[in-house]
Amino acid sequence: MHTRIPALALLLAGSLLASAGCAKEDDTTDSAASAEPRTVKAVAGCGKSSWTDPADLSKDRAPARCDKGAPAPRPLAKERSLTIATGTLSAEYVAPLQMAVEKGEFKKEGLDVHLKVLPTPDALPLLAKGDIDAQWAAPEAAVMNGITSGFTIKWAAGNFSPDPKSKSGLWVKLKKGESADHVPMAGRKLGTMIGKGSVISYPMGRTLKKHGGGLDKIQFQQLGSADVLTALQNGGTDSAWLLDPVWRKVDGDKQYAFLGGQPQGEPLGGLLFGPNLLTEDPDAGVALLRAYIRTVNTYFAGDYKADKTFVTELAKLLKTDEAVLRSTPSLRMDWEIRAGTTDRLQAAYETAGVAEGDKVPEEKAVDRTLYEEAVGHKR
Repeated sequence: MHTRIPALALLLAGSLLASAGCAKEDDTTDSAASAEPRTVKAVAGCGKSSWTDPADLSKDRAPARCDKGAPAPRPLAKERSLTIATGTLSAEYVAPLQMAVEKGEFKKEGLDVHLKVLPTPDALPLLAKGDIDAQWAAPEAAVMNGITSGFTIKWAAGNFSPDPKSKSGLWVKLKKGESADHVPMAGRKLGTMIGKGSVISYPMGRTLKKHGGGLDKIQFQQLGSADVLTALQNGGTDSAWLLDPVWRKVDGDKQYAFLGGQPQGEPLGGLLFGPNLLTEDPDAGVALLRAYIRTVNTYFAGDYKADKTFVTELAKLLKTDEAVLRSTPSLRMDWEIRAGTTDRLQAAYETAGVAEGDKVPEEKAVDRTLYEEAVGHKR
């Protein structure tokens, strides 16, 4: 099982490279900089709180917010049909997209948005070729390797960061005499359904280093989602990356210790745009982000799970158990992208042995200009 993780990353990278000849090539500059300058106007309801300095990495940073219902729709002159790929439609972090469709927020912008479930290996080449318009995913190793190969793909908006009360992350089963303060992780087995090429490698590696381990000092065991917890409990693995709400099963049990999770205040995924929305039709890209941001401000601005009626509606929309949805804290929905995140991700990919080629500079992997335009922030 240990060798399957890098093999999968290499297979995906090969898939991307094989499609490079059909993809529209990117240059080394920011998409906005290479096109005609766009006019950014002030947006009602989106004041100073609608933008935060990307360099602010403080854990207690309040995410950017506009007023409820803002930014107001600005319908396109002609309706566009857009396809957004996502790996799932049942996870909570996909809820803003689902709610935007349900509440007609995309329709208000003149967008007919279709959410299509596609695994990342299948979606990335389609995004690069313009066969789909956006992807709700993350700048994983395969994405960065694809950009290196010439794909026009950029991270255009963030998704969420965890609530401080969340314990989604790295859990370990303590050995006799060990305490949660310091658990020697070097040489231990780590069970996860997420491979080394995932963005989770970054927080995982950071947490492991605090306990004498590292991505290059542990044995990865790739397991199915239903097997990770079982393997941790029966001794099949020493540690595991447990997601919401699975970690609730071991929380409070003194046999287990939570070592750390995703950095607070730093989204690690969100919307990836391809050439259609970056260069071919950026008006539609801004409209899509305007609807997404308005949905966050209207329905997910704070502790949305405090509203019992809304949780009932959300559970029905996601086709998930309402009690399970209530069992974990609200996510901190956040459309902004922090400075240096792609650098930190690539450092983890290099340590894990799944990076290919030279490091991709942030300006070639990230485009903040479209969401800044949506809220009226002028550089």
